[in-house]
Amino acid sequence: MMRRKGMLLTGIYLLLLLSANSLQAQTKKLTLKAAIDSAVSNNEQVQLAKMDEAIAASNVKQTQAMFLPQLGFSYTAMTTNNPLNAFGFKLQQQSITAADFNPALLNNPGGTSDFMTKIQLQQPLVNTDMLYQRKSAEKQAELYRYKTTRTKEYIRFEVEQAYLQLQLAYDTKAVLEEALHTASQLAKSAADYYNQGLAPKSDLLNAELQVTKATTDVAGVNSQIQNACDALSLLMGTPGGVSYEIASGTDGVNNTTSADSISMARSDFKAMETAISAYDLLIKSGKKSYLPKLNAFASYQLNDHTAFGFGSDAYLAGLQLSWDIFKGNSTKNKIATQTLERNKLAEQLHAERSQNELELNKARRTLADAQYNITQQKAAVAQALEALRILQNRYEQGLVKTTEVLTAQTQLSQQQLAQARAVFSANMATAYLQFLTATNQ
Repeated sequence: MMRRKGMLLTGIYLLLLLSANSLQAQTKKLTLKAAIDSAVSNNEQVQLAKMDEAIAASNVKQTQAMFLPQLGFSYTAMTTNNPLNAFGFKLQQQSITAADFNPALLNNPGGTSDFMTKIQLQQPLVNTDMLYQRKSAEKQAELYRYKTTRTKEYIRFEVEQAYLQLQLAYDTKAVLEEALHTASQLAKSAADYYNQGLAPKSDLLNAELQVTKATTDVAGVNSQIQNACDALSLLMGTPGGVSYEIASGTDGVNNTTSADSISMARSDFKAMETAISAYDLLIKSGKKSYLPKLNAFASYQLNDHTAFGFGSDAYLAGLQLSWDIFKGNSTKNKIATQTLERNKLAEQLHAERSQNELELNKARRTLADAQYNITQQKAAVAQALEALRILQNRYEQGLVKTTEVLTAQTQLSQQQLAQARAVFSANMATAYLQFLTATNQ
């Protein structure tokens, strides 16, 4: 019976291996670079940032239109018995005769029609407030280009985090599978010793319990792997349900950063600086709105008493100087509000940089601690491996109990997992440092 139990445990282990192999057959290889490239191209946040950028560019074109000539065309059909308008129609049609000065006709002209074709042209000449509005719109467009860049940097950081999480899950799985293999082998030996009367039943039960626990742990980490894969798929803008095969992360930190401080050339800081400049230009525009405006206008029209007739023509051209002297303090209050918003944004920029400097120092310490832990854990893993080897040899000689070997295996697994977490922490700190010290280039 005990032999059957040992065979069952071995079967469980083999089943897990077959399941893992089947999973691997369905996986898709994925490098960090490929994941980042996919996310930068397909992520929804990036797409929304690009839409905002396009809207800002369109707003610039709208402000540019304010400086271009405005050309309009109209065709108007009118009829009236109003004496003044009726006489005016005839004047525009250049059809006045001596008979039209008859007082009876002047006072009671009857129904008089006019069909007018008109082309109008307007051209702004001097509008300094509009000039600064256009410059402000151009700054807004530049601002959203910086925002798009920072969004891509943030998505890159998010992908790196998700990729490292998946990497840690795979490293954890490797440790747990090794522990399961050791436990299964030990359970088989314990069953043989028990059947031979060389070991108590408690040794066998402890070994079987360890196999059960290890089996559960492996199943749990497989779920973690798939969750991490789904998170990566979401960031990359690809369908979920795919299992990704990636490189192991236990070899150490691959990327480093040499930046000493937060750069003001970082895209989000540049965006805030650009927003402040845009406010400065809007404030100037408001102040320039107190100045007079000069516009040119011209029109050409054709009048006739019949529909679609073009009997007479006339033109009108001129310059218009206008001056908004008082608008109920609306311009003054608008400038005051914009000034407050501008100053608030400047304070936010200062606070944001100070906070990021603190984050940078914290990330450096985290990286240094993680790198030290990696060194320590490598030594601890080597010691745990040697301890397990010695105990396994002594167990085969019948000099130690099963529980001692199980304890040694547990300690080894703990040290291996601690090493994997140290590597994960170092890589995360490196990724965060790169995110904090990114520059707009």
